[in-house]
Amino acid sequence: MKAAKKNQRIHWKKTMGVTLAFILLMAVGTYGVTGWMSQVEEQRCFERLDEETGNLCRDIEAQIRSDREQLEMLAALAVGYENLECQALWEILDSYGEIGMMSRVEILMPDDTVITSGGKRLDVQGQLSFEREAALGAHISDRETDLTDTSQCILRHYVPIVKDNETIAMLYGIGVLGNLPEGMEMQPYGGQAAIYLVDGNNGDFLVDTWHEELGNLWALGERKMAPGYDTDQIRQDFNKGEEGYVVFVSETTGSNLYFYYEPMGVNEWRVALSVPEDVVFSNVREIKKALNLFLAFEALCFLGYFLWMACDVWRETNEKQKQLDTIHYINEIEKLLFNAHEKQENMGDALAKIADITAAEKVCFQITEKAVEDISFLWDGSKKQIYKEETPWMKGTKERLLNYFQEGNSQFLALDEKSLKPFFPECRQRSVTSMMAIPVEGFSGEICGILSALNLSQRPANPNLLKNVNFSFSMFCHNMKGYSEIKARGEKDFLTGMYNRNRYETDLPKLPEIYRKSLACAYIDANELHELNNSKGHDAGDAMLKAVAGQIRSKFGTEYTYRIGGDEFLAFVVDMEKEQAELLGRELEQALAEKNFHISVGVQWEAKISTMNDLVKGAEKKMYLAKKEYYAQEGHDRRRRAD
Repeated sequence: MKAAKKNQRIHWKKTMGVTLAFILLMAVGTYGVTGWMSQVEEQRCFERLDEETGNLCRDIEAQIRSDREQLEMLAALAVGYENLECQALWEILDSYGEIGMMSRVEILMPDDTVITSGGKRLDVQGQLSFEREAALGAHISDRETDLTDTSQCILRHYVPIVKDNETIAMLYGIGVLGNLPEGMEMQPYGGQAAIYLVDGNNGDFLVDTWHEELGNLWALGERKMAPGYDTDQIRQDFNKGEEGYVVFVSETTGSNLYFYYEPMGVNEWRVALSVPEDVVFSNVREIKKALNLFLAFEALCFLGYFLWMACDVWRETNEKQKQLDTIHYINEIEKLLFNAHEKQENMGDALAKIADITAAEKVCFQITEKAVEDISFLWDGSKKQIYKEETPWMKGTKERLLNYFQEGNSQFLALDEKSLKPFFPECRQRSVTSMMAIPVEGFSGEICGILSALNLSQRPANPNLLKNVNFSFSMFCHNMKGYSEIKARGEKDFLTGMYNRNRYETDLPKLPEIYRKSLACAYIDANELHELNNSKGHDAGDAMLKAVAGQIRSKFGTEYTYRIGGDEFLAFVVDMEKEQAELLGRELEQALAEKNFHISVGVQWEAKISTMNDLVKGAEKKMYLAKKEYYAQEGHDRRRRAD
């Protein structure tokens, strides 16, 4: 009995010893694993801090570059205004508030005055210097105070307004530092990390999401650091512009903060992130809890966590890639359309890119601006070809869409023939199965063009892909309008409104290609213009030239009629019988004679021309014969008139 109890006690002690040993082993193992995992997680923390800080740094730099592009575009726009206080200019500039890091736009003038919102002017001598800022060119300031609210800290992003190679003003966007974190729309660690932006020259905080007020890094005093870290390292790295990290104790919460910093490519700025320790080791706590429960449950949790992370990373990566693709797409379209008013072949490349991103077979852009001749561009992806002629069907489509958008609709979307047919009955004949379109608005809000995508293969269709390039096409319409006006001034005679010699020399080589049966040239010279100028003045002579030009356009049309010299005019008649062409010349003489204006006309008609020079010379020779006969008549002798 005693031996049995003795054996039982020995077995119990042995079991307890083994159990205790296992407990100790598990405790030691758990402690070791937990410590190891803490070290691993700490290393991962700093790697992530490095990554998040780098991403934040690049995002801020990208935002600043984007802001500068916007400001440079506005500066280029401002050059076109003689008066920088112009209300029309400021309606445009004021519309760019709250874009990127900018809250508003102002202009610094050479006399050290600033034009603010609405075109108001402020004297800022002693506060801002045009000479100093202009010498720096395009740049961004460090922390400064607002002109109207000295309690507000701001940044100024300057770009020069250059006209004739001279800086006439400095346009700058204002970023209010109090609003800067929200404007960035950046959330490292899901919003649980504090963001800092520091001026490395003096330690001024440009952004501080941890404290309520902006201050100075070096004015915060000696910080209590975690073992193994010291404040001298921060100051040294900041001064040298090197990246690094430390762990310090927060005076606000008393917890450890993991702090990572690195230099930016803007001024001497430094960007930094700090993350509380409980955020850093939140995964470790979950792991400890899982180990204390069941290893199997831990494995399931890890598996679920991994799958969730994989899906989340895939989703975020896919979304970011879409955003990058969209930004790249917008930039590519903007580059192509920048000078498309001069190089219209760029329009084909632009429409082809839109067809790719919208998954459309055809993309069409039609100008509706009245000041610009009817121009349409149609990219046909099936033929890889751009068409510039506006067919009757395209013109009808443009008119219907224009009416639709003028009623207040912001987009048109029809994804099948059933919904498309009531609006476009001829869609089947034109092999159009689906369409989306948007209006392109000019700077004044008027509709200057229509952008449409046809036969969409991707569902659902996204009209925003068209709206994203609205501004680029609006700029194209604006440039096209100005280009057309300049071209018209270079081709039109100011006095008579007819085409001038420049247009004549441009059209002359093309004329042999347009006729099928015959081509006639009418050479017209105004008789006694010199005598009329001498006797009644040049106003009377101008009136005669206008009358002659008006009758020429009335008889011969406006497409191929020109004033090629002081009193000489040319008109070409395509595919008209010889008798009819000569009759037009006689009718022209008679109509002007009734107004007491006399001309000499020579009409050269040929069924098959040898050269355009021979055709024109033949008409000119006949004109001189007619002029000789005119002055040979009684009362028309020049010498007698001079007497």
